[in-house]
Amino acid sequence: MAATAKQPSLPLSSIYPINTLMELTLNKAEIATGTIYCTDEVSNTIVLKKSLVHTTLSSEITVINADVVTGRRIITEEADSAEKESKTTEGVLPNVSRRMVEERERRAIKLMEESFGHVNQKASPEGQKIFDKLLKACNEVSWKGESIIVLGEIRVDPPYTSNDCVLMTNVGKGSGSGGLGMHSLERVKNIVNAAAK
Repeated sequence: MAATAKQPSLPLSSIYPINTLMELTLNKAEIATGTIYCTDEVSNTIVLKKSLVHTTLSSEITVINADVVTGRRIITEEADSAEKESKTTEGVLPNVSRRMVEERERRAIKLMEESFGHVNQKASPEGQKIFDKLLKACNEVSWKGESIIVLGEIRVDPPYTSNDCVLMTNVGKGSGSGGLGMHSLERVKNIVNAAAK
C-alpha cells in the first residue's frame, strides 16, 4: 500500500496509525522502517520504534519530521518475518484512543488543582510540612487561616507542635463515642511529633 505522505486534511495519527509496522521513504531516498510508536501534531513528527537484536539496548527510537516523508508503505507481517519475530518478543503496543487520553488529562488537571488547594501561602514551611504529613496520614485535612483542621475535629495552631494540637469539639468525651476524638488527637500529636524531627 504505497501512498504519498502529504495529506494536510488528515491528522498524522490517521496517516500513520499507531502500532503499525511501516516503511517510510524520506527526501534523500533514505528508508526508515519500524513500528509507529506515536505522532505529534504540534511538532509535525512521527516516532518510529524498532527492536534491536544482539544488543543490550531493547529498541531504537527515531523521530522523523513528517514534511520529509515522501512515501509510506504498511508492511504486512508475512513480508518481514524478522521484524515480526522481534515484534512478538517485545510485545504489542496497546491501542490508544484520543478520548481516553483526554479523560486522563482531565483527571490529572483536577488532581493538580486539588493539590494546589492544599498549599497555604501564609503558613510557614514547617506548617506546610506538617500539613502534608497529616494529609498523607488522615486524608481529611484543610487549612483555616494558618491553623490546620484535621478530620473536622482537631486544630493544629502555629508553631505546629504537639502542644498546639487541640480537640475542637467534645467528641470523645460523651458516653456513646468511646473516646474516638481523644484517640484521634493522640494520633495527630504523634504525627506532628514525627514530622517535626
